[in-house]
Amino acid sequence: MRFLPLVFTGFIIGLSLPAVAGEKPIRFWNLTAETIAELYMAPAGTTNFGPNQCLNDKDGTVETDEMLTVKDIQPGKYDLKIKDVSGRTCLIKSVTVKPHENFSVGEKQLKDCTK
Repeated sequence: MRFLPLVFTGFIIGLSLPAVAGEKPIRFWNLTAETIAELYMAPAGTTNFGPNQCLNDKDGTVETDEMLTVKDIQPGKYDLKIKDVSGRTCLIKSVTVKPHENFSVGEKQLKDCTK
């Protein structure tokens, strides 16, 4: 009798693993003209920026047309602070991040920048 519940529990756990493993992560897609060296995200309207997401990449940067998996981010609206390899720092406000989808920043969005 004890064996049956363990087998059943293992079966249920086994069924749930592919769904978790198959979930698509949230990724940032760099559509700017420069390689991005730093990417920080804060809930929109705040200055509570989290860690540098570029550190999630093996070379620590996100090249033009490259995607980066962001970590510890929930769907919602975010303000982004990016710094590219040329030294330009930009703030992009109110970017929508959807579950299991990519979000991007293009050159036209880079209006609030300093160097």
